[in-house]
Amino acid sequence: MKSIFDIKNEQEFLDVALTTFRYQYKNIEVYRKFVDYLNLDVEKINSLDKIPFLPIEMFKNHQILDKNISSDLYFQSSGTTQMNLSKHFIANENIYQESIYKSFEQFIGKPEDFIFLGLLPSYLEKKNSSLIYMVDYLMKKSGKPENGYFLYNHEDLFQLLQNLKDKKVILFGVSFALLDFLDYCHSNSQLLEISDTLTVIETGGMKGRKEEMTKDELLKILQNGFKTKKIYSEYSMTELLSQAYSLGENIYKCPNWMRVLIRNAEDPFGYEQAGRTGAINIVDLANIHSCSFIATQDLGKLLTDDEKKFQVLGRIDHSDIRGCSLLVS
Repeated sequence: MKSIFDIKNEQEFLDVALTTFRYQYKNIEVYRKFVDYLNLDVEKINSLDKIPFLPIEMFKNHQILDKNISSDLYFQSSGTTQMNLSKHFIANENIYQESIYKSFEQFIGKPEDFIFLGLLPSYLEKKNSSLIYMVDYLMKKSGKPENGYFLYNHEDLFQLLQNLKDKKVILFGVSFALLDFLDYCHSNSQLLEISDTLTVIETGGMKGRKEEMTKDELLKILQNGFKTKKIYSEYSMTELLSQAYSLGENIYKCPNWMRVLIRNAEDPFGYEQAGRTGAINIVDLANIHSCSFIATQDLGKLLTDDEKKFQVLGRIDHSDIRGCSLLVS
C-alpha cells in the first residue's frame, strides 16, 4: 500500500482510504461489528461518503486496535477521574511522530527553526496526553535550550517572551490558560512587547474553566492581547494521530493524509454541502491500526467542496449515538 505520507492527489487518497477501510474491517473487531450491524455490503463501498464512520464514543468503552497487535502505549482524553475517558492505543508511534513532523512542516515550517513553549497546565497535570506527546516531540526535534513548559508561573513566561523577542518562538497554549496569562499581564500592568517572530497556537479547551465563547470571540481577545493580527489554532484529539492547523480566521487545513466530511446532525449517513453546518466526520489515515474513520461530536462546515479546508463551530449538545447502541455498553 502506498505510504500515507506520499499521497499527492484525490485519487491516491481514495485508493489508500478504501484499502485502509478493508484492512480495518477485517482486523478491528469493534469496527467490523459496527459495519455489520449496519447491514452493508462491504464490497460495494467505493467512495468516502459510503464508508461507515465509527462514533468517537466507542473509544470510551472499547479497545480500538488490530486484534493481532498488542500495545502498552495509549493516549487518554482529558477529564475528571469520575468520567469515562477515551483511550487510543498506539501500535506504531513512529507513524504519529512522522504525522506530527510533516503536518507542522507543511503548515508552519521546520520544527528545528523554532523555540517551543507550552502553556498547557490542564494537560501537563494528567498522564497520557497526546497533545503533550506532540509538543514534547517538537521540542525534541527543535533541540533549543529555551524550550519548556509553564503551568501557572505567568511571570516566568512573561519574562522569557521579552527575552526571546528576536527569536522564532512557538507558544502552544490551551485556550483558558492563554486568557489567564493575558489577565495576569493586564492586572499587573505588564506590557507585552511581542515581536513578529512569536507565533501563538491555541489548542482549544475551556473545560468549564472560563465562560464559554465562540472561536471568533476567543481569537479576537487573543489577537488584541498578544498584539498580533493572527492567532493560529491546532485541531486534533486523543482519537486522532493527525493535526489540522488554522493559520488565522478559524479556517483549518488538513494535511494530505486527512480529510473532513460534514454529516447531517440528524442523519448520520447523510452529508451536507459546502457552507452548511453539520457534524464533523474525519478520515485520518495515520490511524492505520485503530480506526481511520471517526464520527466526532464537533460541529463544523466545509468552506468549499475541498474536503481539506473547514471550520470548527462548537460541540453537539446531545451525545446519543444513533444506530449503534449495541456497541456502547
